[in-house]
Amino acid sequence: MEPKPFPLPSRREELIEFLETRRSNLAKMMTGPGPNAEELDQIMSIGARVPDHRKLAPWRFIVFSGEARNKIGLSLGRVFKQNNPDLADRVAFEAERFLRAPVVIGVVSSPVTCPRGTPEWEQRLSSAIVCYNLCLASQGMGYGAQWLTEWYSYDEEIAAELGLSASEKMAGFIYIGTPKAPSLPRPRPNLADKIRYYS
Repeated sequence: MEPKPFPLPSRREELIEFLETRRSNLAKMMTGPGPNAEELDQIMSIGARVPDHRKLAPWRFIVFSGEARNKIGLSLGRVFKQNNPDLADRVAFEAERFLRAPVVIGVVSSPVTCPRGTPEWEQRLSSAIVCYNLCLASQGMGYGAQWLTEWYSYDEEIAAELGLSASEKMAGFIYIGTPKAPSLPRPRPNLADKIRYYS
């Protein structure tokens, strides 16, 4: 069966309003429930619908839910204690980072060797867009979402624990749950200072 062509773009006021007012929900202000298995599959399916030069899919997902959040927490606590022997009072806090939300999706930037030469930089950018798309999909389904990196995104031992190869990097961790309170507005940049019209 041939796939149907996409319809031509049309103005969608609800979508525009959502994008105009969207902001992250703090992971520390989340609770349950989180998305169920079917919703989570849909969130990741939407998350993967990103610009991707030559269709390389240079990213992959690691999902943390249930007891898996405690398991990765043990590694976080151990590595933090090892790297910060003078901060013993923070070990328990670090070990509980993944417990802030019911579901956490790790997005791994996984560049692909391409004979036609798609630059690695473009592949990394595609991974970043996946992170943002996961946030949009989660919030569109009525959940809160926050894209975080924090120290464990850059730690070599944690990378090994997560099975990352030498060429892979964590693009971020997307925390998904039910917000306890609305997100508050925050200052935005003056766009006039950020825009130049080429002439």
